[in-house]
Amino acid sequence: MVAARLLQLLGLVCLSSQFPARHEFESHLVTVPQNPVLEIGSNFTATCIIINTAEATVDDLYWNLSDSTISKEHYRKINGTALNVTIPILKEKPEWLYCLCQKKMPYIILNNGKFIQGIWLQKGYRPEKPRNLSCIAVQEKTIISPTITCMWEAVGRQTKEVPVTYTLIVKSSQEHNSSNTTSNSGHISLGTYPNFMPLEIWVEARNKLGTVESEHLNKDANYFIKTNPPSEVKAISEKSFPNSLLINWSHPIQSVYLKLMYQIRFCTLGSHSWTYVPIADTDNYIQFYRLQNLLPDTLYLIQVRCKNYKKDEGYWSDWSANATERTPEGRPTSKPDLWKTTIESGTGEQHVDIICKEPQFSNGRISRFDIRINKDKLKKEGWKRESIPVNMSQTHTSSQRSIFQLKRISLTDKQFVKVCVAATNAVGTSPEACLAIPAKAHERPPVEELKVWPHDGQLYVEWKPPNSTALSEYVIEWASGSNIDWQRENRTTSRAAIKGNLERFVLYNVSVYPMYAGLTGKAARQEAFLEQGVPSQVPSVKLKGNPGPYEAELVWEEIPQQARRGFITAYKIFYRNSTTIMHVAVPANTTSCTLKSLSANTRYDVWIQASTIRGSANSSQHSFTTPKYESVEGIVVGASIGFLFLVLMVLLLCIYKKDAIEENFWPRIPDPGESTIGNWSPDYPLKAETPKENCLSGISVLDVGVCDAKHGFEEDKSSLSLKKDKYLSEEHSSGIGGSSCMSSPRQSVSDSDEGADIVDTTASTVQYSSVVASSGYKGQTPSSQPQHSIFSRSESTQPLLDSEENPDVLVPEGSHFQRYPRKSHFTQSSQEKDTAVCKDFKQLDDDQQDFCAFEEDAEQTKLPHSPEADLMPTAAVSSYMPQLGGYRPQ
Repeated sequence: MVAARLLQLLGLVCLSSQFPARHEFESHLVTVPQNPVLEIGSNFTATCIIINTAEATVDDLYWNLSDSTISKEHYRKINGTALNVTIPILKEKPEWLYCLCQKKMPYIILNNGKFIQGIWLQKGYRPEKPRNLSCIAVQEKTIISPTITCMWEAVGRQTKEVPVTYTLIVKSSQEHNSSNTTSNSGHISLGTYPNFMPLEIWVEARNKLGTVESEHLNKDANYFIKTNPPSEVKAISEKSFPNSLLINWSHPIQSVYLKLMYQIRFCTLGSHSWTYVPIADTDNYIQFYRLQNLLPDTLYLIQVRCKNYKKDEGYWSDWSANATERTPEGRPTSKPDLWKTTIESGTGEQHVDIICKEPQFSNGRISRFDIRINKDKLKKEGWKRESIPVNMSQTHTSSQRSIFQLKRISLTDKQFVKVCVAATNAVGTSPEACLAIPAKAHERPPVEELKVWPHDGQLYVEWKPPNSTALSEYVIEWASGSNIDWQRENRTTSRAAIKGNLERFVLYNVSVYPMYAGLTGKAARQEAFLEQGVPSQVPSVKLKGNPGPYEAELVWEEIPQQARRGFITAYKIFYRNSTTIMHVAVPANTTSCTLKSLSANTRYDVWIQASTIRGSANSSQHSFTTPKYESVEGIVVGASIGFLFLVLMVLLLCIYKKDAIEENFWPRIPDPGESTIGNWSPDYPLKAETPKENCLSGISVLDVGVCDAKHGFEEDKSSLSLKKDKYLSEEHSSGIGGSSCMSSPRQSVSDSDEGADIVDTTASTVQYSSVVASSGYKGQTPSSQPQHSIFSRSESTQPLLDSEENPDVLVPEGSHFQRYPRKSHFTQSSQEKDTAVCKDFKQLDDDQQDFCAFEEDAEQTKLPHSPEADLMPTAAVSSYMPQLGGYRPQ
């Protein structure tokens, strides 16, 4: 160490003596070493020397690394003109190390750099030993290529300023060859490949920091050879050997260059699992081999490769191209996989479809199935046999095996059936598979606590076994639409993964059947998805009926199963008006919803959202507008408006047609006081005297009862008197509907000659001119005083009442007509009552003329008997009821 330090000082002295002061602008500082290459991770020491000046001393010097001043702790003063600094090399980036003088005099600091000097530091890593050297010489046409290609693993790091270069060296007994490269591979051409000669190969790694060699390969030259794969590989099928194939090929290179060994592998078509023939069977220089223990009627892929016959030397060639061949057919060696599906009917029967998979080892194309069915297990002779040819249109492939639908049978709930099936190909028939289907009442118990869930791209099934010692196995069935598949599991299994090719977003109905020595038990079922997604479509929501002002009922269709892509967890009904969006959540099994608390006369946009565990999807929007009123309110309001309009129209009509309405509903009643009846009955002139108190006032027609039987004679004389002036009355009276102007001459009561004529006349045509007997008011007893009949004529054209149209029937008695009295509505018991009635009637309207019956004594009313009197009819006593209701229809 001391010697090294002395040598360093001696070098510095020599270096300082080489820089005499020749020019005024030369630097007074010198740094050593110049442009060093430094190993990253090491320490570097640099020296700064003052020469040719006494203006500065070592105490004025300091060091900068790039832009940073190095602490004086790293300085070491050698003498009055030399200063050392030691720094660690940590960064890969190259940089400057400066030595400077800190004199404060401006002319020194700015004196053309006389007191500044720098060192350019280059950094790098030492090369490391290359690893895993390997070399290869490939076949070129029918010989080995003379070029050797070697590869190695370049370890360690390197920088751009200090790169590593590699030298590949191949040494044989005859020559020494090498090549340089900066990568981790290299090539060397040997002119002619030295077969069966030893070679030594190695690699040197070198840079500015050093050199290192890899391990040396000392191998025979044939060790590095890789030939082409065998050519013309063929597989030959022999009909008499359904379980084997004969393989042959050609050598890729002649044995004078290299002696080879071979390896063979094979697999069935579609499989990615290769089967290798043991090396011990093919480690000789051979050209053919027989593959054995193959499956009949199976397509195989065969490949062959080769290498140096020494097991631990050389490289395997690439695999040859595929040789494809199918083994010959053989008799089926396994049973068909027999199963069934059940379709329930509402008639108490069930339809059972017998299905099966072809045998796992069918060893040929199945041409038919032989099926036996027995519906009575107690009768051995009850079997029904049938051969069913294979119809490829009735099959579908699942789990790489075809499924055949054989036959449909119908069973009652109490029937037991057993089915046996065997498969036949061109060589023979398989063993028979049997399945027993018990009656419903005798089905064995199902498994318990069935669970189905997806995990890592598979669907797992777990269950609790039933408590039975007769359990033989389980059948796991999964169905989607019309596609069905199944697999069998050992009786000791309680958890399994479905091995079929399941699809995402498809609903599967998974069932587990316990099997009891070929007898099916009850199934436990559960639905599951391998993977759920967002519904692909959501049906639009619609209105049911018409909306109300405050609520609306919405309906929608159920989402089709293929569009659900998962289990629907809930629906949300969104509806919005012009300002607010609201929603209502409804269960997943609902297809209707009633929106309440709506606003009247408002437009709403409605849509439905269907959700699964993976997300939600929305339907298209539907719009509706709520009415302003309820339907009942609308009817009431409309009816009220219509009724008001009708009332107004009626009022207007009444005002406009006032006169016509008064004429129809309140007709003008003629005044009997102005009647001219006295003009055409001269035999009984009216006395111009003031009516008595007991007269009837204000009544145009008075309907009274007929007088007692003792007054009949007086009536006869009156009637004779009227008959006398028959023709005279015709000139002064009018019939029904007539007038005093003789507009329509009709027969009156006084015109009748016979009693029967009087009946007919009063029943059909009744005049308004009649003789009115002075009697009491209706409801009063007729007076015992004689009554005087007067004629009173009415100008009215009103039809008579029933009481007027049906007068009393007259019955002849002797030479006179006797009237049978009608039952009167009023009776009289005394004249005092008559007087009281007349007094009451005097209070009626004074505008009407009063008229009364003359009170005369019975003897005074008797007329002298004359022949003319016998001929005159008795005046019919007619009483008119007050007509308060207006005219009767004519």
